Amino acid sequence: MRAFPVRMPSGVQYWTVIDSDLRVVPAADAYLRHLRFGRDAADSTTKAYAGAVVLYLSWCAATGQDWRLSAERLPSFVLWLRYAPSTSGAAAGAAVRGPRRINCVLAGTRGFLAFAVDRGDAPAQVLGQLYELADSRDLPAEARGEDGAWRLRMKARHRVPVVKERVDRVSDEDAVALLKACRSARDRLLVLILGRAGLRRGEAVGLRREDVHFAVESSAAGCEFPGSHLHVVRRQNVNGAWAKSRQSRAVPVDRLVVQAHDQYVAERVEQAAMDSDFLFVNLFRAPLGAPMKLGAVNDLLAAASRRAGLDHVVHPHALRHSFASNVMDAGGTIDEVQQLLGHASISSSQVYLHPAPQRLRDAVERVGQSHQVTR
Repeated sequence: MRAFPVRMPSGVQYWTVIDSDLRVVPAADAYLRHLRFGRDAADSTTKAYAGAVVLYLSWCAATGQDWRLSAERLPSFVLWLRYAPSTSGAAAGAAVRGPRRINCVLAGTRGFLAFAVDRGDAPAQVLGQLYELADSRDLPAEARGEDGAWRLRMKARHRVPVVKERVDRVSDEDAVALLKACRSARDRLLVLILGRAGLRRGEAVGLRREDVHFAVESSAAGCEFPGSHLHVVRRQNVNGAWAKSRQSRAVPVDRLVVQAHDQYVAERVEQAAMDSDFLFVNLFRAPLGAPMKLGAVNDLLAAASRRAGLDHVVHPHALRHSFASNVMDAGGTIDEVQQLLGHASISSSQVYLHPAPQRLRDAVERVGQSHQVTR
């Protein structure tokens, strides 16, 4: 079993599952097509879920089980996932998949089996083996709805506990060093958009020139959003870039981003790469003018981190974390961060917030000032 990419005549790609005889597995293919085209999932999502289905079907084949009836044995599947050999080269007896990876595989497996039940390919009792009925009272207040009433929901029965690790924010000093280490105006603009607008890497390299509304462009396009800003729009992109949120959003940018954009436009003209509508394109390697790919963002930041002499590689999402934290440090509110980052729930925004020590100190001192002890 293995995951396999399929490119449709329209150019859109999705991932399917093929067996050892290179035949498509019908049930898996139907689920992955539904995920990609019925639910408008990203290509990267169908790739990840195809990998999950491959692991589940491989486990069923290795243990002689019918995949339609094996949901009740998912604890054994979890054990198999943790220790089954992989391509990682792990020593015998060592864990080869961590909790986060296992939970991702379980999510894909649950989706596959639930879809099979809906299609009639698996018995209805499978749902009860995958989920239990729970109420919403254990959810954060923001996730319960405006009326605060509790509701029944489906709760996954099988999850591996994950130790939550705080993701480091990029310090201002490291961000400046990273910018100085960039070798082109394009790279500087990309770093600034990640770090001062908080875009995900897929949102950044999925930007089109029409999404850039800086002063004159904004008024000419009839856009009512004030000031210079970017529009993040979900589209099918040939470079695999994807905006996670289905809802488009406008993200304000500051003068540093505007200045960097002006310098980049001049650089694109010089490199004769103005034909593409994508904002970020190849300037120094073939094919010239082709949209940048997702992996190129990581490569760019890794190379700049080394040139800057940093003791760690700055990842795209770390810049996004820093943006959210900087907004809060400057007095922003959680709902503002939620809108800027494009989160559907405020609880999703909370994991990005890393208050600076001085802000914590100021918060305590404000309490002391507002509650004077009288004798």
